[in-house]
Amino acid sequence: MLRTIEVLLSGGPTPEYARPGDAGADLRAAEAVSLAPGERATVGTGIALALPDGYAAFVMPRSGLAARNGITLVNGPGTVDAGYRGEIRVTLLNTDARETFEIRPGDRIAQLVIQPIVRARFVPVEALPGSHRGEQGFGSTGYRGEPTEGGTP
Repeated sequence: MLRTIEVLLSGGPTPEYARPGDAGADLRAAEAVSLAPGERATVGTGIALALPDGYAAFVMPRSGLAARNGITLVNGPGTVDAGYRGEIRVTLLNTDARETFEIRPGDRIAQLVIQPIVRARFVPVEALPGSHRGEQGFGSTGYRGEPTEGGTP
């Protein structure tokens, strides 16, 4: 489905999808930033969006930046609500222990995924209905080949 999103440009290019079928549109830096090892910085993209009611945009890390340079998002994914009209800014973190990473205007720094949102009405109850998983949390189905209570990894 193709949805038209109004974009206000104030120094950055319009987000673009690199390939047909991509879920995320590239967000580019509108400013130069130097990230020393372990340092984080909020980088402007020079764009603002008018998302329709019932939609949100999620700012996601770029896998290539993470794999090659150790650059990721501090707040990833970051949520852009439909009512927000300010500049989209991306808080990047350099996880590399040795190398400074230089960001130049126009560099792809994150990706933007736009999704329809379901709003919930939260209703307090005395108990929740049962489920197969129950209250089991992280690692409840096993990890790294370790067996679970049922004996299968």
